[in-house]
Amino acid sequence: MAQSAQQAQQLDHLAAAPSPDGPSPFAAFGMPSGGGPAPAVPPEPRPILELEGEEYEDELDALSDWVDDFFLPVYGAEVTTAAPWCLQWQEHDEIVAWLHALWMAYQQHRDPEAGLSGMLVWHRDFLTHTLAVIRAPGGPLSACMTSPDRPAHRILPGPPPSTRTQRTGPDDADHPEVGTPGEQA
Repeated sequence: MAQSAQQAQQLDHLAAAPSPDGPSPFAAFGMPSGGGPAPAVPPEPRPILELEGEEYEDELDALSDWVDDFFLPVYGAEVTTAAPWCLQWQEHDEIVAWLHALWMAYQQHRDPEAGLSGMLVWHRDFLTHTLAVIRAPGGPLSACMTSPDRPAHRILPGPPPSTRTQRTGPDDADHPEVGTPGEQA
């Protein structure tokens, strides 16, 4: 009877919530404590163009620091007609999106968990392609600075909205496939 009482007391002790200050009852087995707050999970990274207000401004400031202090001095190269640049790149949404994605990949690949080849993968898979797109002669910065002696900034107009969303006139009969959803042609 005494042994049963002792076992019941041990079960009650083990079933009780562990104190946050005390040792884990599972420590002897190499297991973490079941009590206490769960470790903080870092927020999911989001593309910069999905951010708004102060959150966007803070992310753009951090991105600008990386671009100005690291990216341009190392990878900026010479500004030419074949490789334009813009001193006001933050006003080009496409450039902001590309550089932000490049920066996020940089952070991931310089992490020790990326292994010894992490930075090589970043150069090969991310940097080379991004530079080819954003600094292309006919790319998004082609109307901006092509010579450091002639700083320039101009945002080229994008394409107009789809013709599908613009058609509402009498000539719609010529295009029966265009209409509101659910209509039969």
